Amino acid sequence: MTKVVLYSRSGCHLCDIALETLEKLQSELSQEAPFEIEVLLIDGDSDLEKRFGEQVPVTYIDGSPHDFWRVEPDRFKKALLQRR
Repeated sequence: MTKVVLYSRSGCHLCDIALETLEKLQSELSQEAPFEIEVLLIDGDSDLEKRFGEQVPVTYIDGSPHDFWRVEPDRFKKALLQRR
């Protein structure tokens, strides 16, 4: 199964929106292109804070960078379907 990692911060409004979008897409694509979501908070992790800084939310699909700041549904769907 495809794994989507969302790098996030506590209290991040854009991160909340990104997670909501991913959850909707997860439900929508459950038959066609199922995926699991893992949320990793970068708070307090100096390596992750250096790596992602103000770009959160950052989305990775199966270990590859996909997007930052937002989850654009059509672009995300296309990326998942190309992996099938």
